[in-house]
Amino acid sequence: MDDQQTYQIIGACMEVHRELCCGFLEGVYQEALVYEFTDRNIPFINQPDVTINYKNRKLRKKYIPDFFCFNEIIVEIKAVSKITEIEEAQILHYLKATGYKRGLLVNFGSKSLEYKRFVRDYQD
Repeated sequence: MDDQQTYQIIGACMEVHRELCCGFLEGVYQEALVYEFTDRNIPFINQPDVTINYKNRKLRKKYIPDFFCFNEIIVEIKAVSKITEIEEAQILHYLKATGYKRGLLVNFGSKSLEYKRFVRDYQD
C-alpha cells in the first residue's frame, strides 16, 4: 500500500531526530515536530482532546494523543529506550477511541529513530 502521508510524517520525524538525536524529553521532540510539520506543510492538530465513551456515555477523562495529521492519522511520540507493548497498546486504544484507521508510533529515545505503523481495518 502506497502511503505518501505516512512517509511525509516519518520524513519529518527523521529530520527532527537527525537534528536533535536522542536524549531529550518527549516535549522537546513534540515542539520540534510542530515546526517541522509546519515547514513541510503537513496539516496537523497538536495534542487534541479525544472523548472516550463508556456504554454510550461520554467520560470526563480524555485521551490526548500527540498529533492528528492529515485529519486521519494519529501520531504518538515517545522518548524511551525501546518501544514496548505498553506504547503499542496506547496507540491502538487511541485508534479505537477516535475511529481513525491509521496511526504512527514514533520513538526518539533510541540511537536510530524507531517507528511503527498501525492500520486498524476492523470495527469493534
